[in-house]
Amino acid sequence: MSLEKNDIVTIRIEDMGNEGEGIGKADGFPLFVKGAVPGDLVKVKVMKAKKNYAFAHLEEVVEPSPYRAVPPCPVANPCGGCSLQHVSYEAQLQYKQNKVRNDLIHIGGFDAEYIDSISEPIIGMEEPYHYRNKAQFPIGKDKNGHLVAGFYAGRTHDIIPNRDCMLGVKENKEILDIVLDHMKACHIEPYDEVTHKGLVRHVLIRKGFATGQLMVCVIINGKKLPKEDVLAEKLMQIKNMTSVSINVNTGHDNVILGKEARLLAGEERIIDKVDDISFCISPLSFYQVNSVQMEKLYKQGLIYADLKGNETVWDLYCGIGTISLFLAQKAKQVYGVEIIPEAIEDAKNNARINGITNAEFFVGKAEEVLPEKYAQFREKELKGEGIQTDGHASADGEGTDERQCKPAGYADVIVVDPPRKGCDAKCLETILTMAPEKVVYISCDPATLARDARILADGGYELIHVRAVDQFPQTSHVEAVCAFKRK
Repeated sequence: MSLEKNDIVTIRIEDMGNEGEGIGKADGFPLFVKGAVPGDLVKVKVMKAKKNYAFAHLEEVVEPSPYRAVPPCPVANPCGGCSLQHVSYEAQLQYKQNKVRNDLIHIGGFDAEYIDSISEPIIGMEEPYHYRNKAQFPIGKDKNGHLVAGFYAGRTHDIIPNRDCMLGVKENKEILDIVLDHMKACHIEPYDEVTHKGLVRHVLIRKGFATGQLMVCVIINGKKLPKEDVLAEKLMQIKNMTSVSINVNTGHDNVILGKEARLLAGEERIIDKVDDISFCISPLSFYQVNSVQMEKLYKQGLIYADLKGNETVWDLYCGIGTISLFLAQKAKQVYGVEIIPEAIEDAKNNARINGITNAEFFVGKAEEVLPEKYAQFREKELKGEGIQTDGHASADGEGTDERQCKPAGYADVIVVDPPRKGCDAKCLETILTMAPEKVVYISCDPATLARDARILADGGYELIHVRAVDQFPQTSHVEAVCAFKRK
């Protein structure tokens, strides 16, 4: 069967795609339908037909799926922030568990029965709304020229007004109301992406869930905001407001934050706590947006690392040291690597405020720092300087335990938490060369996780544990933790 644009067909939705779209077939021809749920019988209109598949618009739900839910957000459909509010949370979790499983099988080439045997149930949330500790609201104008704050519609830069997002914190609306009122009173124009004129681009809001501390950063296309001291004073009246700042971004690209920042009131950073560890967070800091699930995610990584207290651990892509400091509580020594200098300064400060002395941090790309440190370690080792002991007896009672104090460049365990693109090839090559006993891989993209898992498996590592974590309820994104053991 061949379909053409504007054809209307009725299909049963059987599966979900990578972005949460429903997938059904018309005489064996696959159609991808946004807003459709597995089990739905739907009438759809073909919008774009390819040789082997087509994209279709949902015209009517003829027979709803038992997994269909009513979105609580009035703009859930046009807004680009949530793609699964119309799917029951139980079905969302099953979809994400399958997503990790299927990518490991189809992209990673692992045996299906084996993956099923080592997979643990996905870790979901009791309350899958209002979990985001960070939100970045673009500021613009609607068709009538009124100031709006919200989120971009899917695949566009059209702002859908939404100051009270179902995924965000309750303080967002109060903060945005104050900023928009200030802009109206002072006749401040929002930034226009076409003309590159206007001043206010975004409002960044962060909240420490454990401490309640709030941060507001107004990103502007200029050096100064009119009557910015008045705005700061109003914002500081909000309960738990801790930091108000300006960020300067005069670039003509889609990058939200510029490099220049200026404090208007309060502190430069807010503090949040995960378990018993405190973290200082700046506007530029990378910090998992879901504090509740972050603790579960990192604790799962710690379980898979199975540290006994005498290990040397490397944490690659360490950010502000969140995972590193978790690991340092159980390891002999932790080394963290991150490309952003400000993040490394935050990591060092976070280690200080928590009294953690066995964590050291390096600025640079993981794929460059790790080979460099390993080469230095090998050079010392060949000279007889590579291993230093502290005089403790070894496990068998003979001599000293050489694992007690090995220098940077050696690893018993390597933990990686890379960006969506996965690990760099050079980084994976060095991991295989260093040959740690264990590798713990924390991933925000199952596809690149599966690709890298295959490289590790072909390099002599056995995948022994897999667990998905729902870090982003109501969206198609999922995190996963995998454990590898050297054969």
